[in-house]
Amino acid sequence: MKATDHYTELTTGAIPRVIARMAVPTIISMLVTSLYNIADTFFVGQVDTQSTAAVGVAFPAMSMIHAFGFFFGHGSGNYISRRLGAKDYDSAGRMAATGFVYALLFGLAITLAGRMLLSPLVLMLGSTPTIQAQCEAYMDIILLGAPVMTGSIVLNNQMRFQGNASMAMVGIVTGAVVNVVLDPLLILGLGMGVRGAAWATVIGQVVSFLLLLYMNRRVTVRVDVRRFTPTLAMAGEMVAGGTPSLTRQTLGCVATVLLNVAAGVYGDAAIAGMSIVSRITFVIFSIIIGLGQGFQPLCGFSYGAGLYGRVRRAYWFCVRTGTVFLTLCAVLLFVFSHPVIAIFRDDPDVIRIGGEALRWQVLVYPMGALTMLSNMLLQTVRMPWRANILASARRGLFFIPMILILPAQFGLLGLEICQPVCDTLAFLLALPILLYSLRQIEHRQVA
Repeated sequence: MKATDHYTELTTGAIPRVIARMAVPTIISMLVTSLYNIADTFFVGQVDTQSTAAVGVAFPAMSMIHAFGFFFGHGSGNYISRRLGAKDYDSAGRMAATGFVYALLFGLAITLAGRMLLSPLVLMLGSTPTIQAQCEAYMDIILLGAPVMTGSIVLNNQMRFQGNASMAMVGIVTGAVVNVVLDPLLILGLGMGVRGAAWATVIGQVVSFLLLLYMNRRVTVRVDVRRFTPTLAMAGEMVAGGTPSLTRQTLGCVATVLLNVAAGVYGDAAIAGMSIVSRITFVIFSIIIGLGQGFQPLCGFSYGAGLYGRVRRAYWFCVRTGTVFLTLCAVLLFVFSHPVIAIFRDDPDVIRIGGEALRWQVLVYPMGALTMLSNMLLQTVRMPWRANILASARRGLFFIPMILILPAQFGLLGLEICQPVCDTLAFLLALPILLYSLRQIEHRQVA
């Protein structure tokens, strides 16, 4: 599709149709990516509880690598969509190259620093002595793939923000499928355990990176490293658009580490059970993130073109759709909580702890759509401080004090209810910020 066709569709097309065309490929990408994380947990779970716990402990480090990818991907992508909405192709091209080069450099830095500090890193992530060896084996390999992980995320998001959601989906899904196919072969077939899971992940990421790099030649704004522009102005725009993503991902890592440490008091089964619940919730909410990422190109183009009423209408359409979906998921997972946990690990203690925690978690699922989509709206229309507040709410601003207070007061129950309590508080914070911001956008329309 030509640049003019993307502009016309994103600024004038029927909102449900445009959102569907942008969101469905992105949801598929997010879902498949989430499922390959689940696949690691599933196949490693066939080995033993310690291996399951080890992959769960290492998950925050993977999320941190992704955090820098999303920082540069969303930071550059949000800017690119607004510039394309204003038909400023030169600035968009320079930002594409700048975001990509920075992502590769930061990914390389993560590889070098992480492998030099491997042992203290896994202990900091919440490893217990019984799973430290498995954690280090997994992390040592995962860190090798950091540059291609960050690079893939940037290429994917830049394509998506230009309206090329289907193309971006192909690149991500292909690598994820390779990962899922390799998991049973390497983990079980060759008996490599957690090392097999790590190699499957890295090989899948390399495939995604190479395919996205190849397809990048066919998009409106291509990555040309000769246009790398390391200026303060470019960095400022990237920070404004990418910091909420970095905040959200980083605090998610911190929250997972604190959760692992708190769960470790109750043994490896508690770490494994809570890790499985986190993965399940990650899969469910990846669909809402995909819906929001389908909304963002329409939001960026329309906002750049001054179509503020269209931004508002598209936002509420996504909130309604997301809330209905999360409510249905909540009902199903509440009824089948324990059997769902048993899919991943047939250990009575893991099933008991994970099943109860999942039931508490799904009670607040319906609130999640408004909270997450509000964050993505504010990020795209360049309201970074408000976006950062919402990004930090459920996994930082509220979670960090609650994970220290609730388990101390209520024991294992406090651990299980910590995230649902934080999700409720995040919703109550997001609602007034959202309504105030929408009124400001409406005044711009009137003006």
